[in-house]
Amino acid sequence: MKIDIDRVSVVTPETNIGDLVLFHPETAQILYDIGMHCLGCPASGAETVGEAASVHGIDPEQLTAVLNEAFTEKHS
Repeated sequence: MKIDIDRVSVVTPETNIGDLVLFHPETAQILYDIGMHCLGCPASGAETVGEAASVHGIDPEQLTAVLNEAFTEKHS
């Protein structure tokens, strides 16, 4: 079975963090750098970007913009 690496092509606040990091591992460093050090914990894989941002006191829209910018840089 082939996995489509671009399954997550646009990040929204509803994007699952587990899928995001699985399909775009470069985003893990971005999340870690802003204080999301719990990427390895079981609950983080089920959280959405919006939920994680809220827990960490980060604006979900700003976080999605940063993550989408990383996609644009990678695919340009």
